[in-house]
Amino acid sequence: MIIREILALLIAYLLGAIPFAYIVAHLRSKVDITQVGTRNVGTMNVARELGVVPGFIVLGLDMAKGCLAIFAAKWLGVSLWWLFLTGFVVIIGHSWPIFLKFKGGKGLRPALGVLLALTPLEFSIIFVLILVMFYFTRNSGLSTGVGLAILPLLIWAFGKEIRLILYPPVIGIFTGLRSLVGMKPQAIKESIGTFFKRYPKLKKRN
Repeated sequence: MIIREILALLIAYLLGAIPFAYIVAHLRSKVDITQVGTRNVGTMNVARELGVVPGFIVLGLDMAKGCLAIFAAKWLGVSLWWLFLTGFVVIIGHSWPIFLKFKGGKGLRPALGVLLALTPLEFSIIFVLILVMFYFTRNSGLSTGVGLAILPLLIWAFGKEIRLILYPPVIGIFTGLRSLVGMKPQAIKESIGTFFKRYPKLKKRN
């Protein structure tokens, strides 16, 4: 029945809309995370402004939102296509939360939680790779991007169906576009400048 599917999507949005970065920052340091740093309601802003431990707490909680949304939808017995849609809706809830006047994070961490729930073994391997890459590069976008690019190959190697193979790139593109939409022109220029500072040889070639 369509009622189960609608309920799954509603649960996904409400879970996604819980602003854990805002809550952790307020409980930890009485800080309004929407007013400091990049003003993004997400893991990296919390980590930069409040420290690594609060950042990891937010990382775990935001990923848990994605996992729980998928688990709830599975419990309701919806089809795989509805599970995929549930994944998108939890990201939408995180990005445009009703509890913060529809101003939320970029949705990457809930997306990771969605992929963990759908492909637990394959994603666990990739997540270790992401953490190792982040340790050496200190670039969360690069580390996550490389991990998400490799994940479909790993899912294919484990013999999973084509829909599960194609879903990670689609959700990766979705979150990437969400990040670009949420960035102001000045922020984009600063990001490009930071990239070339890290890799000056690329700037010389151009």
